[in-house]
Amino acid sequence: MNVLVMAGTSDARKIITHLSKEKVIKVMATATTTHGAELAKISGASKVLEGFFDDENLINVIKEHDIQLLIDATHPFAITATKNAIKASDAADVDYIRFERPSTELPDSALICPVNSFENAVELIKEIMGRSALSGSDIPDGKILHLAGVNTLHYLTEVLNPDLIVARVLPMVYSIEKSLELGIPHRNIVAMEGTFSSQFNGILMNEFNVKVVLTKESGQSGGTNSKIQAALDLEIPVVIVLRPKIDELDGKMVFGEVELLIDGVLSRCQTQSDSG
Repeated sequence: MNVLVMAGTSDARKIITHLSKEKVIKVMATATTTHGAELAKISGASKVLEGFFDDENLINVIKEHDIQLLIDATHPFAITATKNAIKASDAADVDYIRFERPSTELPDSALICPVNSFENAVELIKEIMGRSALSGSDIPDGKILHLAGVNTLHYLTEVLNPDLIVARVLPMVYSIEKSLELGIPHRNIVAMEGTFSSQFNGILMNEFNVKVVLTKESGQSGGTNSKIQAALDLEIPVVIVLRPKIDELDGKMVFGEVELLIDGVLSRCQTQSDSG
């Protein structure tokens, strides 16, 4: 069976690793960055296509490589990627499976401030930081720790003084250059990869005198819990953008555990073999 995994997450790499060990499965992958492509290749993908793929591009990939199953393991906030994957798989008449990492159960605390969009998050952060946080000369005490990915950083910098923002981003040229282009000072860029303990996150918050944290609900594998716990331990409010609902997923097969997804794919292989 030829399988295409839309990658870019740690969950996708686990799926690729498991499936690539099966002799009856050939795994291809897509990734949006060179770094992501390298990780997918290391995980065992026989071929990795790098770039952004709209539905027409995906249809061409499916047809060219005789893909029989598309596994969408992109980030919970990669809405466009998921919509394109569903549209392409429907048009090409191939099976679609979505891996959706389990949601984070938010603690019952007045310091937890869930919102439905980054626009709403910025409005709330403005209230917490005060009017002097706007692009003026008066710098309020305390920083905003942005833990929501470099591609959402602009929501803050368009409204708030970039000197107030500490951005933790991936240690990639793109992420660092993007942060600098948006006005984040060198001293406020923390380039690191991975998920970190609440203790480590707490040290970072103390070091930068953080007054509010902005993150998104990316699930346990995205390190959401440890970010929240660190802030709560220090009595720092957390503005958390909830993951969007994707209506196109209604009626689709969705797995929340890698092991169950692998079992489901292997069962399909067996059924295909028996019918062939």
